[in-house]
Amino acid sequence: MAKRAAPEVNAGSMADIAFLLLIFFLVTTTIETDSGLNRKLPPMEETEPPIIKQKNIFQLSVNKNDQLFLKSSGNDGEVVELKNLRKLAVAFLDNGGGQGDEACSFCQGKRDPRSSDNP
Repeated sequence: MAKRAAPEVNAGSMADIAFLLLIFFLVTTTIETDSGLNRKLPPMEETEPPIIKQKNIFQLSVNKNDQLFLKSSGNDGEVVELKNLRKLAVAFLDNGGGQGDEACSFCQGKRDPRSSDNP
């Protein structure tokens, strides 16, 4: 039996048709450009940055020797231990209100430990 040659599809004409279809759709398609909304925005207000009091800054840094360096309103900078950091942070956040059974000057009445540190 003789071998038959497999029928081949001419790829050249198929590429021509695909190219013509591509050009047809590119030419006939409308491309809409967004023009946006014409609105006049209010002028920017030049506001000054808020003033941050030095007593409200608690700066904690770590140096290359893994030591904690604390700089706050009460000192010019000191090396602190990690175990003392919580106590120092609570004292700073308390901001002179007192802790435990100490009386606070800005509130009147009995302390309620369920509400907060300084009710």
